[in-house]
Amino acid sequence: MLKSLMLGAAVVALSVSGLQAAELKFKPGEDAKFTWSSYEEFKNAVDLTGETLTISGPWLGADKDLFMSVIAYFEEATGSKVEYAGSDSFEQQIVIDTGAGSAPNIAVFPQPGLAADLASKGYLTPLSDETKDWMKENYAAGQSWVDLGSYKDKDGAKKFFAFSFKEDLKSLVWYIPENFEDAGYEVPESMEDLKALTEKIVEDGGTPWCIGLGSGGATGWPATDWVEDMMLRTASPETYDKWVTNAIPFDDPAVVTAIEEFGWFARNDKFVDGGAGSVATTDFRDSPKGLFTSPPKCYMHKMASFIPSFFPEGTVLGEDADFFYFPAYAEKDLGKPVLGAGTLFGITKDSKAAEAFIDFLKTPIAHEIWMAQSGLLTALKTANLDAYANDTLRKQGQILLNATTFRFDGSDLMPGKIGAGSFWTGMVDYAGGKDAKDVAGEIQKTWEALK
Repeated sequence: MLKSLMLGAAVVALSVSGLQAAELKFKPGEDAKFTWSSYEEFKNAVDLTGETLTISGPWLGADKDLFMSVIAYFEEATGSKVEYAGSDSFEQQIVIDTGAGSAPNIAVFPQPGLAADLASKGYLTPLSDETKDWMKENYAAGQSWVDLGSYKDKDGAKKFFAFSFKEDLKSLVWYIPENFEDAGYEVPESMEDLKALTEKIVEDGGTPWCIGLGSGGATGWPATDWVEDMMLRTASPETYDKWVTNAIPFDDPAVVTAIEEFGWFARNDKFVDGGAGSVATTDFRDSPKGLFTSPPKCYMHKMASFIPSFFPEGTVLGEDADFFYFPAYAEKDLGKPVLGAGTLFGITKDSKAAEAFIDFLKTPIAHEIWMAQSGLLTALKTANLDAYANDTLRKQGQILLNATTFRFDGSDLMPGKIGAGSFWTGMVDYAGGKDAKDVAGEIQKTWEALK
């Protein structure tokens, strides 16, 4: 949910051209965890000597460096020169550049809504049917990824425009293995099991959950992740898609049910550290601290893959703290849905090099180079799981591969006044005791006022 709030402060234009094989992060042909055959096949098939490719995106800092390390292999394989410009105001700049006819060859979109808007104005080049079919076949839950990158063009025809690369994962519950072991608890395999465990912990005299919605001016967003995950576990993916576009109203019974599912956990004084009244006022960065106290103030904490950044210093993931997949209902035929976010690559100025770079993103090696340095999860089935930098990332990657459905963070797909406005504040009101249908109705009124 936090979108791109911590990307950096400056626009940086960087060329990473001219790297030789010796300067590549990992030497081709060495270390069996990398699928070097995919690199060699791409190298033998593409020659872009003397050509320049321009890419713009949101990545600065560490992510910029990691992306550059991937770019280096494309340059080395093709003989091309790549110029990457990263900006903390990318979303505004790409609109200006495309409108002025000065767009880069490729843009890296942190949200599909922006890509869809540019596609509708004729500023994106459709990707090939071959690439569309490739993604459907080679990404886990492939149709979900095709749908995520498909938008209407300026004539209203739906086409495949954006290639997903570098995913984030939200459907996670964090816990302390030692606490579970001491209490005799097992990781739940279904939502029924998770609810039973919640009740069991209370019966044993403990508190199951730590939940915090506080985030300064963005207070409320953690609850939207809960509701989105619950939508995917109580309604079909098609219903979710209609919800985020307001094809069904925000106060539709399916949405109200999902909000109340969140409330089952968050509005019970016995279930939450500090009681239900603390949920809206506890900062999300402080909320996991209860996991680490002795005795524990809580046993579980639902949050996206970034939350270990706020764990106590020295916490060893996989040992001191671990996670499990936020499970689906066994009684409902909805598979294993995963909620997340990520980036999409679109061609904003077509060229041979631009199309070749999209093809490069299909190679396992393009994913594995970043996987091996941390910070990237992928749904590519042909990427070697052994390439992940650690067991935690590998386990998260496996969750993506096991997904039957993937959906992008719903609030990020909604208009800003909803997804980063009334939805946030409405969840704070709901956590404070307001009726779910009333809250949903108020959010719907805000949406109707935008039409």
